[in-house]
Amino acid sequence: TVALFSSLCTVAVFSSLSTEAVVSTQSTGNLSLGLLVRMAELLLDPNIRLYVFIPIVLICLFVGLIRHYATILMASEKKTELSQVADTHLLRRARLLRENGDVIPRDAFMMRRHYFNGPNGALKAEKESPAAANPMTDPTMMVDMMKGNLTNMIPMVVIGGWINWTFSGFVTTKVPFALTLRFKEMLQRGVALTTLDASWVSSASWYFLNVFGLRSVYALFLGEDNEADQSKMMQQMTVTPGAPPDMKKAYKDEWEALEVRNHKWALEDTLSTVLYKSSTVDSSYQIKSKSC
Repeated sequence: TVALFSSLCTVAVFSSLSTEAVVSTQSTGNLSLGLLVRMAELLLDPNIRLYVFIPIVLICLFVGLIRHYATILMASEKKTELSQVADTHLLRRARLLRENGDVIPRDAFMMRRHYFNGPNGALKAEKESPAAANPMTDPTMMVDMMKGNLTNMIPMVVIGGWINWTFSGFVTTKVPFALTLRFKEMLQRGVALTTLDASWVSSASWYFLNVFGLRSVYALFLGEDNEADQSKMMQQMTVTPGAPPDMKKAYKDEWEALEVRNHKWALEDTLSTVLYKSSTVDSSYQIKSKSC
């Protein structure tokens, strides 16, 4: 009842503002200028910040934290094969050599590159493309998919519907830059006002912005590798479930990248540079001593 009364009051205030703008501009003959003036004078009730804006942020934050720990508790133990660990470490060593090869002498770099890219090198080994596991025949994979839907999709739909029903009809904030009318449908869900500037954000749209925009806050509380980020979940849904990485393609890409890598020793002129600086320091010291 309180939410319905507040939404009706909000709509009434906006309707009165738009009506006053039309009347004032019809008398002056400049409709667009009058509407812009009235939009600039729009002020929000401070109670909206306390009872709508901040509660939506806190709800999204706590739901993300609960989702993270619930996912950790319900996660099943994944079996890792020894060959996969060896392949991953080999690719990591090759990448480290390619990125930091300039800090070792040329002979050491060429010897290590020959180990990876030689005729019988480690990256030239034949690797078979792994077959993707069928989730219909693997009960563990089916259970993992159901757990993912339980901790990600269902809370987002339920909390989103409850927030849309409880806080509907409110305008919560305004973005600090101008937007075109194409953004009204995205930022003003539940507030159908044609005279309202597109920069204002409704309560329903503010919820969705928080769902996908709290990535840095989750990283601050939970670290980079967390399960509370909804964008990470959306990226995982686009990947074929159960598909292992193609090591044959990874070996080929790393071999090509390491093959075209040119070596330039970063410490080649270090000795001459140090001797030159030491000689300049000694000469300047002698000149100062003579002047004294």
